[in-house]
Amino acid sequence: MKHHLTSLFTFLILLSSVCAYGQQAKTPATISGYIRDNNGETLAAATVLVTGTAISAASNASGAYRLQVPAGRHILRYSFIGLNTITKEIDIAPGEHVKLDALLTAGSNALQGVEITGRKEKTYKTKSTFIGNKTETDIKDLPQSVSYASKELMADQGAVRVGDVVKNFSGVNQFTFYDDLTIRGFRVNGQSNTQLVNGLRTSTGFWKQPLTNYLERVEVLKGPSSALYGNASPGGVVNRVTKKPLDETRKSISLSLGSFNTFRALADFTGPANKDSSLLYRLNLGYEDANSFRDLQFDKNVIVAPSLSFIASPKTRINFDLVYNSSRSRLDRGQAVIGNDLFSTPQSLALSAGNDFLNEQTYIVTLSLNHQFNSKLSFNAGYSKTGYQEDLYEHRSANAYAKDKLGNDIPNLVAMQIFQRKRKRYIDNFSGYFNYNEKTGPIAHKIVIGYDYGSEKMPVGASQLTASGYRNASNTGTITNYVAKDSLKYLRDTKGNPVPNVASFNLNDILNSQRLQDDSKSFFAPTTLSPTYYYLHAGYAQDQLKLGRLQALVGIRYEYYTDFVNYASPTQEKTHSSAWLPRFGLVYTASKNVNIYSTYVMGYNPQTAATLANPNAGGPFDPVTSNMIELGAKSSWLDDRLSITTSIYQIEQKNTLYNANVAGQPDLLRPVGKERSRGFEFDITGRITPYWSVLASYAYNDAKITESGVATEVGQQKPNAPKNMANIWTRYNITKGALSGLGLGLGANYVDRRMLSINVTQSIPAYILVDAALFYNIGKVQLQFNANNLTGKKYWVGGYDYIRLFPGAPSNYLLTLTYTFN
Repeated sequence: MKHHLTSLFTFLILLSSVCAYGQQAKTPATISGYIRDNNGETLAAATVLVTGTAISAASNASGAYRLQVPAGRHILRYSFIGLNTITKEIDIAPGEHVKLDALLTAGSNALQGVEITGRKEKTYKTKSTFIGNKTETDIKDLPQSVSYASKELMADQGAVRVGDVVKNFSGVNQFTFYDDLTIRGFRVNGQSNTQLVNGLRTSTGFWKQPLTNYLERVEVLKGPSSALYGNASPGGVVNRVTKKPLDETRKSISLSLGSFNTFRALADFTGPANKDSSLLYRLNLGYEDANSFRDLQFDKNVIVAPSLSFIASPKTRINFDLVYNSSRSRLDRGQAVIGNDLFSTPQSLALSAGNDFLNEQTYIVTLSLNHQFNSKLSFNAGYSKTGYQEDLYEHRSANAYAKDKLGNDIPNLVAMQIFQRKRKRYIDNFSGYFNYNEKTGPIAHKIVIGYDYGSEKMPVGASQLTASGYRNASNTGTITNYVAKDSLKYLRDTKGNPVPNVASFNLNDILNSQRLQDDSKSFFAPTTLSPTYYYLHAGYAQDQLKLGRLQALVGIRYEYYTDFVNYASPTQEKTHSSAWLPRFGLVYTASKNVNIYSTYVMGYNPQTAATLANPNAGGPFDPVTSNMIELGAKSSWLDDRLSITTSIYQIEQKNTLYNANVAGQPDLLRPVGKERSRGFEFDITGRITPYWSVLASYAYNDAKITESGVATEVGQQKPNAPKNMANIWTRYNITKGALSGLGLGLGANYVDRRMLSINVTQSIPAYILVDAALFYNIGKVQLQFNANNLTGKKYWVGGYDYIRLFPGAPSNYLLTLTYTFN
């Protein structure tokens, strides 16, 4: 018995020791430290990952990190975009606190030639860009102005359309509420195929702005960019950068409800797809079902945007991106008013009918490659294909009021027409180039030599039916325009007024004009929608030299453009044009914080039927040619948390196209002689403290027509080009006390008065909008409330004339719930 008691007592002692040891082993250990680069600067948003686990952390604004890990042996991996990843091994005891700093150095592949690795920062500020030099370049070292909005800024503002995003950019505003902008007084739109996705040429359907949930950032390279990307607007080029895969797991789902019966669901998943992280993935999904403050308008969108990065070796990376957007909606041609009274009709007025529709499908596929041969030489290539399909049926204005028997306008009746159209467009772009870094004595060189190919095709099968004009006296056909002296040739109503082919829109009886329309009695005629095709070949070379504090950029591009006149017909004929496009820039490092720069660039843009992508525009026209001189300064402050850019510029352009204002041909264009834009811009982006973010801008722009065949146009301010614009947005996060987890956002946007057309004196007034946001974080959940246009300001984002005005949204709100998990 005694033996059994001794054995039992011994067993209990051993059991308690094991349990105590087990409890001690479960006691977590702590690892903390600072992450710095090889200059000794701390790195914010660097990543620390405990390999083989889901344990990770990101360094804060001071470069500090902190991890809780189980006791034992662990391998920690430290990484930061643009720097070499390192690992550290540690054996840590239960409850132990170890301080472990990390130094990340630049290596042979520190700077990418194409944007493959995802951006890990979670702030408004972006340090580098690919848009200005075809390789990753510090924005401060680029001799040209760049404005950008990160995904964090877009999320905080609840901005899901590019038109909402660009209010943050100096010198950029909406021209209409389509995918249509003004940059430094010059128009840029999605249909002109000079917009970029991931630095490659693409196009949108123009009518609708796609969702931005799959974008890492939206950026604008100001001024002509033809020396880098071929034909483009002299105001600037818009680049949409898609989200790339990360080497750490991040997942988020958000649901939004808001004004105008808005429902939106978004998802973003990224991380390694295999154990050694050689294959990374990202998947962005979006669904939107929203009405509008505009009558009869709605948007139903589905976005699917997968991305894969294959790290074949430390020197070779391949990336695949796809963005697919299916959109169902109606085409909104804007608000019309009676006479010159902007407030004579409600801003909700759209001239649509109940049986109108616009169905669009767009895909953009991109494949890119970066290979490092050695520490000096790399090869970069990217190929992009865009496909667009449009199915449209719409009642729209004929850009004129209906006529009475004397040929005078009837101010409450808008002349109408019907379009039924189907078409497809395909755009291909290849860009391949070598980057070579070398030193010749004290001079360092960054050399880029490359080749571009681009093409756009609208294949056979595109067609349009149009009903417009006035009925002839026998009611067997139509006459395009009404001529009073020939009134007997027209069918007339009881008042003697000509009878339109399509019933006029009565601004005094809006509801009846918007009902389902019986179009069976209208006369439809086929409108020419000929197939088009063009392609271009281009070669370019550029050298960015550095000697001490001075950097010089010298580049030249030769572009050879081929357009097919009467494409796919028996009379098909090739036409050619070419251009030499130089680029010069200087950057001087005045101090550790300040770079001063200057640049001269030239632009070129053919204006053939293929590039205009508008079957009713007329032409062909002579190419647009342009040039820009710009001087400025870029600086960084507060340990590189805050950047400030200032610039002054002059842009000149010849052969710009404007609406010809010909009755019955609302889309017909004509060129003017010469335009000049002069201005000043100022931008601030970043964080004043680790928890206080700010973005602010101001722009003054004097954009005028300086030469024209119509004398009265000389000296006029360009359409939709405000002289003054200003914007501010700020967010502050509370991290301590009873209100910890709460964030506040506040912003204001000012746009000056604008002229609508060079042919009329009509204008839209200046406006100030005030927006606010409230954020509350509880662990992995964020609740966000955005309130826009708090004062209920009536305003217009743009327009062509008082028959085609584009109102801005009244007061509205958006409530968003976001869940983030690993």
